[in-house]
Amino acid sequence: MFYTASCEKNSNLFSKIQKLKEEKNAIILAHYYQDSSIQDIADYLGDSLGLARKAAATNAKVIIFAGVHFMAETAKILNPDKLVLLPDIEAGCSLADSCPPETFLKFKKAHPNYLIISYINCSAAIKAMSDIICTSANAVDIIKKIPADQPILFAPDQNLGRYIMRETGRELLLWPGSCVVHETFSEKKILQLRTEYPQAQIIAHPECEPSILQYADYIGSTTALLKYIQKNTCKTFIVTTETGILHQMRKSCPDKLFLSAPTLSGCSCNECPHMRLNTLEKLYTSIKNTSPEITLTDMIVKKAINPIERMLQLSS
Repeated sequence: MFYTASCEKNSNLFSKIQKLKEEKNAIILAHYYQDSSIQDIADYLGDSLGLARKAAATNAKVIIFAGVHFMAETAKILNPDKLVLLPDIEAGCSLADSCPPETFLKFKKAHPNYLIISYINCSAAIKAMSDIICTSANAVDIIKKIPADQPILFAPDQNLGRYIMRETGRELLLWPGSCVVHETFSEKKILQLRTEYPQAQIIAHPECEPSILQYADYIGSTTALLKYIQKNTCKTFIVTTETGILHQMRKSCPDKLFLSAPTLSGCSCNECPHMRLNTLEKLYTSIKNTSPEITLTDMIVKKAINPIERMLQLSS
């Protein structure tokens, strides 16, 4: 009864949202870590790189960004004259919060000869202080294109930075930031799970700690992980990233088993508390009231657009 009522409720909201989208010439962009109902209604679903590309290319007048604050800010930087909405304005990011602009500015000034490459999971203020932005999907390729004699300061994710160093052989100066979701996986419990499913492959996001990545059969961005399980003949996967991606994995490969990697607490339910602040109801209210709106100063937009455009050019 609950399942039926829940489906009917979602169907009703889907219809209302679709009608409002048409009236307001709006598009819904959503990250893979969003609730499954939001994923199902999104016009475009993707990782940070794909979402940035879509935001840069859209002709819609209104962008509803079902993700977190830094993602909506990126869409606003790329579309300063458009209305960009975030269903819950409090949907932040622990990784972005780990890099305060005032502190980072001092760090940057202490290393004046360094090229600043920042992971897209950072605030607009950090992007404005950067030379190039990257995502987990293109970070390794971008670093490889930088001259070997150019020192690089990488922020804010130290785990992604360590992974890049491993893959490229480059030495990077790392800002000590991290993602709360990807730091809570348990090495011991993941190995215990693998003994229960000896044929399973471990797939992981590069934001995970090195102690976890060492066991991964494949490491990649959310989109890369999704493509990998679709092409791989293995039937069982231990997925070491936010559990939202499992919805798309199960839809695309219903004959395969996807196990969420366990955390230090033993729970296999590693959801980002910030991503999950957005709900289908809040999305409906957001598009109906055209709020909450993402606003940025002209100066931030002007400074932040260049490193994002450099990323898109280097990733084309």
